[in-house]
Amino acid sequence: MLLLLCLCACGLLLGGDAQDRAALWRGNDRSGRCQYTFTVPSPAESSCPQTAGPELESLKARLNLLEVLVSRLSGGETGGPPAGGARAQSDLQEALNRAVGERSLLQGEKERLEREFAALQRRMEEMRREVERLRTRPCPPQTPMVPPSPPLQNGGTRPATGSSPMSHLMGRPNRLGDRSSLRDSAWQHGQPGFQELKAAVTEIPAPDRSEDGTGCGELIAVGDPITHRKAENIAGKYGVWMQDPEAVSPYGSDMIWRIDTIGTEVRQLFGYDDMEQLSKGFPSKVLLLPEAVESTGATMYRGSLYYQRRRSRTLIRYDLSSESIAARRDLPHAGFHGQYPYSWGGYTDVDLSVDEQGLWAVYSTSKAKGAIVISKLDPHSLEVKRSWETNFRKSSVANSFIICGRMYTLSSYAAANATLNYMYDTATSQGKTIAIPFKNKYSYNCMVDYNLAQRKLFAWDNYHLVSYDLRLGRTQAN
Repeated sequence: MLLLLCLCACGLLLGGDAQDRAALWRGNDRSGRCQYTFTVPSPAESSCPQTAGPELESLKARLNLLEVLVSRLSGGETGGPPAGGARAQSDLQEALNRAVGERSLLQGEKERLEREFAALQRRMEEMRREVERLRTRPCPPQTPMVPPSPPLQNGGTRPATGSSPMSHLMGRPNRLGDRSSLRDSAWQHGQPGFQELKAAVTEIPAPDRSEDGTGCGELIAVGDPITHRKAENIAGKYGVWMQDPEAVSPYGSDMIWRIDTIGTEVRQLFGYDDMEQLSKGFPSKVLLLPEAVESTGATMYRGSLYYQRRRSRTLIRYDLSSESIAARRDLPHAGFHGQYPYSWGGYTDVDLSVDEQGLWAVYSTSKAKGAIVISKLDPHSLEVKRSWETNFRKSSVANSFIICGRMYTLSSYAAANATLNYMYDTATSQGKTIAIPFKNKYSYNCMVDYNLAQRKLFAWDNYHLVSYDLRLGRTQAN
């Protein structure tokens, strides 16, 4: 205690300023013993240079961690958006764009199916009305049988007196003016009623070719598809195959030609000696065309290949014997490269074909507003001789072909049981709806053309080269 008093006295003697800044503490230490602490502020240093204790450093670290967590939870108000959030937003936007595109494609497919469904409904209604009309129409009256005449002495019968229902046949002159050749010797014997009935049966017009041998007549039926070959690779998914009905040397009339139309530069023309070599896949000739081919609208006629030049309305006549271009000419105002194609697409704006009357082109123009235009072409110069504008939209049909000056259109390129749904006769400049069954065996028919050489339809159906037999009606006399 005496020591403490001495210290206090010394402090008082050192000056009044020291009394204001000195301090004495008393307290227990960690072991419980009493401890005195005497502190005096330094006159030269404002603060101590040592660092904070470990407790303060730990507190600062926790505060920093808390700030980071708060920044992440609040969306980066202090440190900016995290990189993971930007990537997630980009992925969501990409998925949204992809979903919108797929929705547009599905909407287009839905509209196409709705159009086909409406067309099927219309055809079913037409067929129903036709069936009702046939049911209500009365049956034709039966021709009465003529009773037999009294027997003659030689065992025969006497010809019936008066005019019989078939008397006009017996008296009709033939083409040379001779009436005798039309009377069969059997008419003088036997029962006249039986003979008249037999003549009436043979006189019924049959759905066959006309008497002049041209085979012209309105199309009645199309047979089942016959497969001749399948293409080897993807280049043969679409294509055109054809035969020259008036072949010119050095190639024979049995020669079959083929073009695979998938590729950026379609220029190869394959030739096969006959159908058997085509089915085996052994071409005897390969020609490289000087200009690229557009789509599946090419045809053969009189020793030349006729086709549309790629990305243009230019028609080309390629001479096979000289292997060079013999003529070229623009088809006036014709759409090209996807402006007015068939419903399956494929840049089928111009479709060339050959029938009994010559060379034809089926296409459309901006003036026709997408309706089918038919033009008769000069096979030598490719000049348009005459044109017909229909009221049937080209994009609403899958394909078309021409037989005897009549254009027929195909309703669908993919439906297994499609129909030929429209016919336009250039002789009368009249069109009408029809319903002739047509089978797409392989569900993607990109080419249908009339082959005059064999009087069949040639088609290219999803890698497969097929043909169809035809049945035409007899030409009606004017």
